[in-house]
Amino acid sequence: MSLPLFFFYVFSAVAVASAFMVISARNPVHAVLFLILTFVNAAGLFMLAGAEFLALILIVVYVGAVAVLFLFVVMMLDVDFAELKSGLLQYAPIGILVGVVLFLELLLVAGSAFISPEITGGAALPIDNTIENTRALGQVLYTRYVFLFQGAAAVLLVAMIGAIVLTLRHRPGIKRQSTASQIGRKAGDTLKVVKVKSGQGL
Repeated sequence: MSLPLFFFYVFSAVAVASAFMVISARNPVHAVLFLILTFVNAAGLFMLAGAEFLALILIVVYVGAVAVLFLFVVMMLDVDFAELKSGLLQYAPIGILVGVVLFLELLLVAGSAFISPEITGGAALPIDNTIENTRALGQVLYTRYVFLFQGAAAVLLVAMIGAIVLTLRHRPGIKRQSTASQIGRKAGDTLKVVKVKSGQGL
């Protein structure tokens, strides 16, 4: 067994095990830590595949920003996870259906290489060894797949807005700024003119 193949099996095994621990850990802080471990091992797989730009982006963006942000949010906010998981069983049939569909799609993708080997070679782009990996990735994303790239960005934007709307909760008893009431108020609501006679004061 060669050394790259050995590292591939090590990174893959740790990534799969840590990904399973993300969804099975009872403590949300432990789940985020296992998520960071998954990202690090996935970055190692990208490095073995020669995609160093994707590996560094995975470390800098996901581990350095997203996962750490999740960790601080989980640790700082008083989230009742028991209440969130109380209605989990009613969504189990839909989750199982989605999982079965994804599993069948993965089987089709993996089996296409054995059923029709020419399919994988026809969709691949020629590798230009004269330019670096980052420039080649940018040329592919912003020329051939520019509309798909922008569509994926739009989907992520909608998902981010939806997540903010679904999780935004206003706590009672907290003073909040109302821009509409500030703009619509009149001078008589906040200003009172008092006529004081000379020499009497207030």
